[in-house]
Amino acid sequence: MLSISRRILTATTTNHHAVARCMSSIPATMKAAVVRETGDAHALKLETDYPTPSLQPGQVIVKNQYAGINFIDTYHRKGLYPRDLPFIGGQEGGGIVAALSDEAKAQGIQLGDKVAYSVFGSYAQYTAVPASKLLPVPEGVGLDVATSCVVQGLTAHYLTTSAHANLIKEGEWCLIHGVGGGTCQWAAQMAKLRGFKVIGTCSRGKSDIAKTLGCDELIVLDEVEGASYEDYESVDIVARVMEVTDGKGCKAVIDGIGKSTVDISINSLAHRGIFISFGNASGAVPAFPVLRLIGKSAYVTRPKLLDYTVDRAELVSRADEIFGWLKEGKLNVSVDRCFPLEEAAEGHLYLEAGKSKGKVLYRID
Repeated sequence: MLSISRRILTATTTNHHAVARCMSSIPATMKAAVVRETGDAHALKLETDYPTPSLQPGQVIVKNQYAGINFIDTYHRKGLYPRDLPFIGGQEGGGIVAALSDEAKAQGIQLGDKVAYSVFGSYAQYTAVPASKLLPVPEGVGLDVATSCVVQGLTAHYLTTSAHANLIKEGEWCLIHGVGGGTCQWAAQMAKLRGFKVIGTCSRGKSDIAKTLGCDELIVLDEVEGASYEDYESVDIVARVMEVTDGKGCKAVIDGIGKSTVDISINSLAHRGIFISFGNASGAVPAFPVLRLIGKSAYVTRPKLLDYTVDRAELVSRADEIFGWLKEGKLNVSVDRCFPLEEAAEGHLYLEAGKSKGKVLYRID
């Protein structure tokens, strides 16, 4: 397990008064990208005088250097996944511990520790984070890469290790859609580390990235102008999957595309295979009768990250393995672009237009 007591900067003292002085150095207001009314990307607006969070028992205040931009953030912004208004966008950040509670100190956390985390409100200069949610960033892993790991990396980890419920074994085939993008770049590599044979789909414009991931077979698709997903009708994917797998199909399909790929995913399954639907890039998966699964006695699941990081032990265990792979050079993490927080709307537009070839971040000054 990663040691949460590792220190990047040495605090001069750790008594209560030092913590109080640290809190007093944090301004009362801050920059934050805020949604006051749900809508398109321009509903996300930078505010320069948003109240800085106060420190509560069991928390730390992180001074953010990066915030990750994820598709789930766009679902919150649009109102697809409702949240109370107003809210600060984001749920993935990385930075330095700027203040900490007595409870956090008791866990060995120090001022100046370099950390990453996933809680709501990361599109801001400061975020209040429960100490139990902190991931200490080891030496040799940059904060930009560590921030990229928290949602996309952990999501890819549970998709390839747990969500398939062990219905796929080493040497069996796994279909992963959209391997040219963020989360599934991680997933393709992790699936290979698990010993699965991987078929990946990607757009022509992202095939250069996808070819570096080690997929056993890559299905390259035409692009959809201005969309975050490929033209899944430009190639007969099911026919190609069956050809590659000698007619057996895939024991697991990892699908973050949604509406455009649900039929492809189900029809690409092997007998007693599992359809793992985890995203809605092309729109939500429409309702379908469970009887559709009878032909192959197939399974379907719609998982979420919170249910696969249910306690600190599970969270840190997953992060520990990911950071270990990063340090060993077994994972290639592509940080595609870093927007200043002042360009909050542009970051969402870039992601939703399907332009990213890896992780998209905000840089927070």
